[in-house]
Amino acid sequence: MELIQQSLDLSAYLAADEVIDHEHPYVREVAGRLAKQAEDSYAYARLAFEFVRDTIPHSQDAGDPRVTWRASDVLEQRTGICYAKAHALTALLRAEDIPTALCYQRFDVVHGLVAVRFDGAWHRQDPRGNKPGVNAQFSLGRERLAFVPDREAGEADYPELYAAPHPAVLAVLRAAGDRARLWAALPAAL
Repeated sequence: MELIQQSLDLSAYLAADEVIDHEHPYVREVAGRLAKQAEDSYAYARLAFEFVRDTIPHSQDAGDPRVTWRASDVLEQRTGICYAKAHALTALLRAEDIPTALCYQRFDVVHGLVAVRFDGAWHRQDPRGNKPGVNAQFSLGRERLAFVPDREAGEADYPELYAAPHPAVLAVLRAAGDRARLWAALPAAL
């Protein structure tokens, strides 16, 4: 699948905003700790991916009722669904000047992941969190995502690469008072 940048300006995929708040002191502190362990940007990207995937539980898997959507909140509260975890990973990568996009897949509901830009190409990564039957890995070669869409069942990969969260995703995250209400409002398509 060919990934399509929503913005032709690569700097849009390095920008901070209210959601991808990579200038927040806590995001900077986590990014700094991870950067000290990495010998280069590839190693940093893998460390950041593994940090978000492995140390921030997916709130549905953990039974956590809290809803997070701002990257700094996801990192501080250590919880979030796929979208929130994608926001956190995007902020950590952008904090170290690695162009990162938000992207989506469609299953029963829309699933969020990220794409990182290395060697002139985009590489999708899924920091959702592993569990039995889910084994997402950081890869700049063959994709190792949490889920592969079943096209015959109407599932799909969306090729668009967004510099900011999709408005439909952000609206449900902001409006949900808890995870149960969020789960009932998740978008089925973009």
